Amino acid sequence: MYISRVIDTMIKDVLAVAGGVVIEGPRYCGKTTTAKQSCASSVAFDKEPGLLLIAQTDPSEILAGDTPRLIDEWQLAPPVWNAVRHEIDERGKPGQFILTGSAVPRDDITKHSGAGRFVRLYMETMTLSERGISSSSISLAGLFSGKAKKTSTGGPSVRDYVRAMIRGGWPGLNDANEEGARMVLETYVDEISRTDINIPNEVKHDPMRVSAMLRSLSRNTANEFPISKLAAESADAGKPLTEQTVRNYLDALRRIHILKDQPSWNTHLRSRVRLIRNPKRHLADPSIALAAIGASEEELLHDGEALGFFFESLVVHDLRALSAALGGEVFHYRDSSGLEIDAIVELRNAKWGAIEVKMPEKDIDRAAKNLLALKHKLADHVQERCAFLAVVTPGKASYLRPDGVRVISLGHLGP
Repeated sequence: MYISRVIDTMIKDVLAVAGGVVIEGPRYCGKTTTAKQSCASSVAFDKEPGLLLIAQTDPSEILAGDTPRLIDEWQLAPPVWNAVRHEIDERGKPGQFILTGSAVPRDDITKHSGAGRFVRLYMETMTLSERGISSSSISLAGLFSGKAKKTSTGGPSVRDYVRAMIRGGWPGLNDANEEGARMVLETYVDEISRTDINIPNEVKHDPMRVSAMLRSLSRNTANEFPISKLAAESADAGKPLTEQTVRNYLDALRRIHILKDQPSWNTHLRSRVRLIRNPKRHLADPSIALAAIGASEEELLHDGEALGFFFESLVVHDLRALSAALGGEVFHYRDSSGLEIDAIVELRNAKWGAIEVKMPEKDIDRAAKNLLALKHKLADHVQERCAFLAVVTPGKASYLRPDGVRVISLGHLGP
C-alpha cells in the first residue's frame, strides 16, 4: 500500500506548469514508487538494461508513451537529458516527463540546464509524520501562518525515537525489526563506499578510505568541523588523507545525495558580531550514520551526548522535508559571540522561524533564552518577519511559554 509523501503535492503542482520534473534523492528513498503515482507510462534503465543501447543510439524512442512519462534512473543513459529537453520544447505542453535520479552526473551532461523546462525536487527519506510516528498535530505550515495549535500531548518515547533513527525513513524498512534493518543498512553503507560513490564522475575511489570518512562524518553528525579533521580521522595506515582528496569524496557523496550540508544563515544583524559561515554536515538519513558506526539501541540510550546530536540530525531531516513543501530551506546560526541556534527555517517570502533542539528537557529555559537573544540581535525588518521561535524536544508535551517561545515535541510536528 502506498504511503503518502510530502512531495506528492509538489510533483502534481510542478507538472501542472512545467514540461518536466526531476526528482532527486538517495537510492532507496522511494522516488520511483512516488513518481509512479503521477505517471501514465514508465521506463526504467536500472531494470531494463537493453534500453541503455537504445538510449545511446536513438533516445527519442525512449520518450514515446503516455504522459506524464516516467524515466527512472535517467542518469544511467545521459543522452536522454537533452532528448527530453528538446521534446518538451517541441510539444510545448506541461506535464510531459518525470525524471528520477539517485546521482548527479558529470556537469557536462546537464550543461544545457533545462531552465524553463524542468523543475528539480529533492526527495528526502520519510519523515516521522509520513511514517505514522508523529501525530502531525502541530503543523509547520501553521507555525508560519500563525494558525498552529498551541498545545498537544502524547507521542513517542525516547526509545521510540532511537528505534526510528536506527530503522531510518526508508519505505522498504518501515515494518522491519531492528536486526533486519541493521543488516540492510550495513549493506547500504558498504555499497556507498564500494560502488555508489564512483558513479557520478566515473572515478574509482578507495573503498576503505571512503568507509573511514563515512565513519568520521557519522561521529561528527550535526556539527561544524574543518576538512583537516576529516582528513586526520580518515587516515589510512596512519597516513591522513590530503584535504583535496577529502573534498573530492565529499563532493561525490553530495552527488549521490548521501551528504547534506546545512548552511549558515545569511541575515542582517543589529550588533557588530561576526557570523561564522561554516556549514553543519548531516548524512541523508540518521540511520546511515548509525549503521556506519555500528551503534545499537542500548548504546545510544546510554550515551546522552551522542544521542543528542543524532536527534538533532533527525529534527533537521524532518524540517528539510516539511519546509521544502512550503518553499523553504533549513539553515543554522552561529556568531563570534558564541550564540548558536540549531536550525533556522526560512521561506521564499523571507518569513523565518528559529529552532533549538534539546534532548534533556531541563535545557528548555536556556534554549528559549538563546532564541530570544537571536531575535534581539537582528535588524528590525528581519525581526518583523519572524513567524515563531521554538524548542523541539523528544518530550510528550507541546505548549506556548509565557515569553512567546513554543515548546514542540518532534512527535507532534507535521506538514
